[in-house]
Amino acid sequence: MAAADPSRGAILVAAVAGLVAGSLSMAAGEYVSVSSQADTESADLARERRELAESPATERAELIGIYVARGLSRDLATQVADQLTAADALGTHAREELGLSEGTMARPLQAALASAGAFALGAAPPVALAVVVAPTTLSLAVIGVSLSLLGGLGAAAAKLGGAPVARGAARVAFWGAVAMAASALVGRLFGAVV
Repeated sequence: MAAADPSRGAILVAAVAGLVAGSLSMAAGEYVSVSSQADTESADLARERRELAESPATERAELIGIYVARGLSRDLATQVADQLTAADALGTHAREELGLSEGTMARPLQAALASAGAFALGAAPPVALAVVVAPTTLSLAVIGVSLSLLGGLGAAAAKLGGAPVARGAARVAFWGAVAMAASALVGRLFGAVV
């Protein structure tokens, strides 16, 4: 028995629910992931703080070695290490040994909000189609618009990165199509309307 075509209202409710659920899911995943990174950074900083307190001579030698490896003479590396350590020992060691700086530290809430916003922005055009496209052609319209937008985003990212534009567009559109096909297959396997 074939299911009746869902009404435009039901489609819109489902689309908006998907947008909200997807945005929240992306935010939660990003928050958890970046929080784990922040925890690791905090542990690294605590270890570095302890090492600076317990063995400052060893830490000084490590810092001098880093600067020598970058091409400074031993005398200049010693001067740089001593001056930077005097100004901000933990900050210097965090930056030089761990690769951490204020600008690169993990920010879980910021990452979660950015991820949720990006998902909502990307999902908005397909959701808007539910308002203007007849339910009988909605699936094809969503597929077409989504793949076009994905290709455009891939092209823009490639252009900004100085990579081949056509390859970037094709890669993003291809993997978007694979994800849509997999979602549709799972939906069909479990009897969902796709």
